[in-house]
Amino acid sequence: MRGIQFVVGGNWAHFKKPETNNNPLTHDLITKTALIGLIGAVLGIERTEMRAKFPIFSVDFLYSVSLGKPVKKVSWGFSSRTAINPNKSGSPKYFEFLQNPEFLITLALRDNRSEKEFDDFLNSLKTGESVYTPVLGWHNCPAELEFKSEGSFSKPKSGNFKTTSFVKAGDYKPTLNEGEFRVGFEKIPTFQDNDFWNDPELYVTIVYPDFPHSLTLEGLFYEYQSQSNLTEKCWLL
Repeated sequence: MRGIQFVVGGNWAHFKKPETNNNPLTHDLITKTALIGLIGAVLGIERTEMRAKFPIFSVDFLYSVSLGKPVKKVSWGFSSRTAINPNKSGSPKYFEFLQNPEFLITLALRDNRSEKEFDDFLNSLKTGESVYTPVLGWHNCPAELEFKSEGSFSKPKSGNFKTTSFVKAGDYKPTLNEGEFRVGFEKIPTFQDNDFWNDPELYVTIVYPDFPHSLTLEGLFYEYQSQSNLTEKCWLL
């Protein structure tokens, strides 16, 4: 499989957990559905066209995330307003945000169906151009993107491997503990249909090491080799 690596960061991010509507909480890292929305913004795909693209990209793109900074969350309280009635009174609502997030994303192309969009996104990363402003979940959380490498993935292998990215919880057996550090657990969406609905049956629980640590595990993994011959091992979702 073809692959690319790039860094996504910003001052703030909010990837809303669906079960927290009154005082929304955020996932610890960028979800697959949020990444697909970011790709659509970079490519300039209109919302009406993205309705059909979301389920396709959910299948055709695989991804992995490593933290570039430790997870740090803060809560803000403010009253939402609408353009129709901006002076309407309301009580403050508290939202949880990620502060100064940074993610190293490894993106794989499963087959050729979405190759054009993959190539267009790769070119946009290399040139630093974007049609619409990419965001980290919310439109008031702009994202900065930095191209890192282009390469390819091996076929899936099984054995011991070391990774800084997430893996599926319950599927992997730790083989070495490098010391005490925070290990995070998240249940994240992996598929969005053409009504922009995250299928609850396709959420996946992941486990990840906080920055700058890694996990040494036994199980299924992929090897990503960049054109500069840098090799990394990860699990793809």
